[in-house]
Amino acid sequence: MLCVGRLGGFGARAAALPPRWAGQGSLQAGIRARRVSTSWSPVGAAFNVKPQGSRLDLFGERRGLFGVPELSAPEGFHIAQEKALRKTELLVDRACSTPPGPQTVLIFDELSDSLCRVADLADFVKIAHPEPAFREAAEEACRSIGTMVEKLNTNVDLYQSLQKLLADKNLVDSLDPETRRVAELFLFDFEISGIHLDQEKRKRAVDLNVKILDLSSTFLMGTNFPNKIEKHLLPEHIRHNFTSAGDHIIIDGLHAEAPDDLVREAAYKIFLYPNAAQLKCLEELLSSRDLLAKLVGYSTFSHRALQGTIAKNPETVMQFLEKLSDKLSERTLKDFEMIREMKMKLNPQNSEVMPWDPPYYSGVIRAERYNIEPSLYCPFFSLGACMEGLNILLNRLLGISLYAEQPAKGEVWSEDVRKLAVVHESEGLLGYIYCDFFQRADKPHQDCHFTIRGGRLKEDGDYQLPVVVLMLNLPRSSRSSPTLLTPGMMENLFHEMGHAMHSMLGRTRYQHVTGTRCPTDFAEVPSILMEYFANDYRVVNQFARHYQTGQPLPKNMVSRLCESKKVCAAADMQLQVFYAALDQIYHGKHPLRNSTTDILKETQEKFYGLPYVPNTAWQLRFSHLVGYGAKYYSYLMSRAVASMVWKECFLQDPFNRAAGERYRKEMLAHGGGREPMLMVEAVMTVLTQSCPHRTNMHRHKQAMRWRWDDLV
Repeated sequence: MLCVGRLGGFGARAAALPPRWAGQGSLQAGIRARRVSTSWSPVGAAFNVKPQGSRLDLFGERRGLFGVPELSAPEGFHIAQEKALRKTELLVDRACSTPPGPQTVLIFDELSDSLCRVADLADFVKIAHPEPAFREAAEEACRSIGTMVEKLNTNVDLYQSLQKLLADKNLVDSLDPETRRVAELFLFDFEISGIHLDQEKRKRAVDLNVKILDLSSTFLMGTNFPNKIEKHLLPEHIRHNFTSAGDHIIIDGLHAEAPDDLVREAAYKIFLYPNAAQLKCLEELLSSRDLLAKLVGYSTFSHRALQGTIAKNPETVMQFLEKLSDKLSERTLKDFEMIREMKMKLNPQNSEVMPWDPPYYSGVIRAERYNIEPSLYCPFFSLGACMEGLNILLNRLLGISLYAEQPAKGEVWSEDVRKLAVVHESEGLLGYIYCDFFQRADKPHQDCHFTIRGGRLKEDGDYQLPVVVLMLNLPRSSRSSPTLLTPGMMENLFHEMGHAMHSMLGRTRYQHVTGTRCPTDFAEVPSILMEYFANDYRVVNQFARHYQTGQPLPKNMVSRLCESKKVCAAADMQLQVFYAALDQIYHGKHPLRNSTTDILKETQEKFYGLPYVPNTAWQLRFSHLVGYGAKYYSYLMSRAVASMVWKECFLQDPFNRAAGERYRKEMLAHGGGREPMLMVEAVMTVLTQSCPHRTNMHRHKQAMRWRWDDLV
């Protein structure tokens, strides 16, 4: 999952990926290579040993979080935000007084960067830091910066300084493509924020945006909040599966993999039991988004949110989802029947398939057919081995190596966070990845990528290195073994590293379009593509070794694992179609025709097929409604693109260096600085020109259409 920045306009653009590899020559040529540090250590070993906590406390210069001096204490967030706000005022004055030209865009981007460097960092800290004081200070910083962003997006003088540039045809023609696109993106952000409205309505737009930020934050926190039930209401023989707190049982998740049907049923009904405050928050969030969209001239929030995406509008999205659903329906019914038969075999008293059944029983079917019990695989997937596997893949494909670097005192928020330097064989240091991989109390149960600092070319010619966090929830190592991953955990690790590499690779001139700051329905392409590598035996055989014996994972086990993932794949994808359709309806025409729960019930029956469970409200746990509002379909559309790239570029040879370089240059390198489909077309065109067996241009054109079969 890509954690999408909350800020529009001068804040981080929707979930996006790598930068522009310089038009690429001129920009790249002007960037000095970063020297290699002798303090780096091999990545695999670093993840199979316990962190040296004492070194964090006793040695090295004292720094703040991520090396930001002010953030050695929670109060530093106030200092950092005030510095950013003062700099913002100066840059606004410069933008308004500078004659229109390329310098205007550079000032706007610096303005965006100064705000994002506080807001992006705070967005992560507010949910991940173990200390409440840091979380609260980060939350306040998010609110403060978010309010300023929305004020800037309705600043008429600032808008006019950019409008003058884009209204002058001679000036526009003189801009390079990336600069022109960034200028147009800034202008678009102004216009969807209601810059064309009168003063009173502009203020209303600002107020609504601030309200939406607050509601989003509250709703997001509520999606992870556990529910509790009095102990005596649960059968005694299943209580041990949950956490006890006095006279209550705490339910903090769905326990989807629990073998006991009653445990899964209890977890589902209790965890998803409606919370009145969370329900009110969701209703206000959806209503406020609709009011804002109408205020700035859109018929629905979905129409506003989909401007600039691959899909363009909600009508296209629903056509996409309905056609995909039709394509899946027959196979989905077969999957449910297969699950029903397995449930009847194991539990003859109750064979009806319920929403809490598919994850568990599909796993049972996979294990029975292919003998893929996770415990058989885990010893071969130590975290260190998996990290070394990523290192091997990235090195052979892109010339990149990952090195562990000891963080300074105060630089990380937990002693088990690892810091990785990303180093290119000829370009040197590209950026840093902080790996927050292990479970701890109060940590969100999410696998996410967070941008902490975007890359950009600074005025002095140096490059501002990107910094990101990868957050997973892996078990800690024990006395007898390192952290061992299930095949699913290994795939998630590869997925999130795809986001990280998107952020690290390339070099955009502007941070506004760096890394994962591209259209949301393109943002998941690099991460989903990495899943294909994680499921290819040629890749897995490079690193999967038994942590005790060193024995490689047998090839037939890898093949069985890959084949097993086709089991119930249609039902899994049908569930995603249901989520995406629900998201579109919630952000469609308002007022909604029914309650959010009634709409959930109707949509579940139409797009999924399993019955709605009374007195549950899954939508209140749908955290993606915040970062991916009206855009949840993006996962499915990105999967279609990733499938094309895999088949055209890497299916024949997953370590093809030439294909890797093309993928970086033509797709990853541009971030949000180029239209997504132009990047895909560029990759395909290069392939048809360079590969004799792909010279049939009709075949190439066919590849550019959405291929529904690729998805399923």
